Amino acid sequence: MPTKQSFKPTTSIIGTGRLGTALALGLNDRGYQIVALVGRTVPSKIAGLPLSALRLSAGQLDRLPDSELILICTPDDVIETVAFDLATRQPRKGATVLHTSGALSSEILLPLSTAGLHAGSIHPLVSVSEPRQGVKNLIGANFCIEGDARALKVARDIVCDFRGQSFSIPSDKKSLYHAAAVMSAGHVVALFDLAAEVLATCGLKRAQAQEMLLPFMRSAVDSLQTKAPEGALTGPFSRGDVTTVSEHVKALKDLDVAEAKNVYRSLGQRSLELASDRGIKPALKKELQRVLDQLKE
Repeated sequence: MPTKQSFKPTTSIIGTGRLGTALALGLNDRGYQIVALVGRTVPSKIAGLPLSALRLSAGQLDRLPDSELILICTPDDVIETVAFDLATRQPRKGATVLHTSGALSSEILLPLSTAGLHAGSIHPLVSVSEPRQGVKNLIGANFCIEGDARALKVARDIVCDFRGQSFSIPSDKKSLYHAAAVMSAGHVVALFDLAAEVLATCGLKRAQAQEMLLPFMRSAVDSLQTKAPEGALTGPFSRGDVTTVSEHVKALKDLDVAEAKNVYRSLGQRSLELASDRGIKPALKKELQRVLDQLKE
């Protein structure tokens, strides 16, 4: 466990959901002085955090102690309200406020900038489904950061403490960035769930279907670590196997799972483009397109 150092900033965390709690635990381990935790209701004691940290409900922001760093880890739709509430309570001037939204830029914190605080955002590009595992996922992660110069400095310090890497994008591209993040993680989980449902119709129990598919999915991710997507693509689209895709389409048309048809066609279309980059013959690509279009009928 990293050694605690007294020069780390005093830190308050607003929003004690999975990410907020993971950051509280991880930053505390790295010497940040967690002085307050704010939740919709008064957060319960969390093992691993100092008992001295003040526990406050969302309506008690006026009791927030002076903090050099404030992290807003609430749902996106309340960040602006929190910013207004904080600004009216005159927090410590010169403090840094970072929100953790992937979709919103630091512009949502304008009331705080106007009040003399430094504003920015820091979004870890990891999945946090449970706080303690989330701390492990934060180590070595990629973080998207943006904001004013001081906020960027503080954000980079946090990333460095987690031994991660930071990158920045234009503020007006945050929504597209987050859409890409959702497609690569949240939608992959949904895709896995759909594939397991389809496999379960073949006679396997749902848990068994998931167990069978997990290593298969991992093997695809492993390939992407060393190959470009067109090189990592396997299966009938990569080799222009019209017969196999035709059999898939016939089976899916008879299956009473509408999402499976739509997803297979949509992702099959993308696979076709990757296969084209890989060099399958134009005639095969055209025939595969004709077969995929049968799922629109």
